[in-house]
Amino acid sequence: MTFNDSEYIRQTEATRVRVLSEALPYIQQFAGRTVVVKYGGAAMKDSTLKDKVIRDIVFLSCVGLRPIVVHGGGPEINSWLDKLGIEPQFKNGLRVTDAATMDVVEMVLVGRVNKEIVALINQAGGLAVGLCGKDGNLFTARPQGQEGIGFVGEVSNVNIKILDTLASNGYIPVVSSVAADETGQAYNINADTVAGEIAAALGAEKLILLTDTSGILKDYKDPSTLIPKVDIREARELIAGGIVSGGMIPKVSCCVRSLAQGVRAAHIIDGRIPHALLLEIFTDVGIGTMILGSQFTSKEC
Repeated sequence: MTFNDSEYIRQTEATRVRVLSEALPYIQQFAGRTVVVKYGGAAMKDSTLKDKVIRDIVFLSCVGLRPIVVHGGGPEINSWLDKLGIEPQFKNGLRVTDAATMDVVEMVLVGRVNKEIVALINQAGGLAVGLCGKDGNLFTARPQGQEGIGFVGEVSNVNIKILDTLASNGYIPVVSSVAADETGQAYNINADTVAGEIAAALGAEKLILLTDTSGILKDYKDPSTLIPKVDIREARELIAGGIVSGGMIPKVSCCVRSLAQGVRAAHIIDGRIPHALLLEIFTDVGIGTMILGSQFTSKEC
């Protein structure tokens, strides 16, 4: 080994130790606190990013936080609908979910995507348990109400008992966004919505949405216009003023609803950045947009 090699290794190790040391205050602050992570987008499709997200989730658990993962799986659903000769249809941004499509959605989300995430977390040294809304009546559904969209639902009730039991015993719950109504009819629910409602019911420290955008941008074409921090009032004004538009409206609205119900901070972060979760939680700067409840100051979060 040359001097340059050993010097590089020494500097790399020093950097690693420094980063761990800088993370300590955050680890101490958030130990025992619940963090709900909505996992989706590129971080779910790119195998390299997927590996890093899984490691980040296990890391959170190992240093004493209580991560709860909520996921969707749109691309995989489309792939299986195509294999079965069923044409995917969308109306006002929502997947039209007839009985045949609902069967596929449930099989893919609960049977394939959920179990893959569980297996990856377990392989990385965590203890994951897969759930959907039907398990332990975790959450129940009601029709979303729009005409012509079929079995697309909203969350009508959340029962956190099973999540509390699992998380307090060191397990990482992995939740897919399928639930049943009081008659047993299955519904497909937007995963952002499920994450927000679960975070609110748990009184979570943080709700983190992994997305394919840098966060809230003043100019959606320019990543340098990222808004790093807003409160509920400012977030509502950004929606009303058209700064937040299109697909970002439901994400920001979901964050605002969870904050209004007691979640301390919501984060919209770019899941395409390796280790985005750790960068957002354990560094001063963060990488996305943090939305704060009006009752909390930025110092507290």
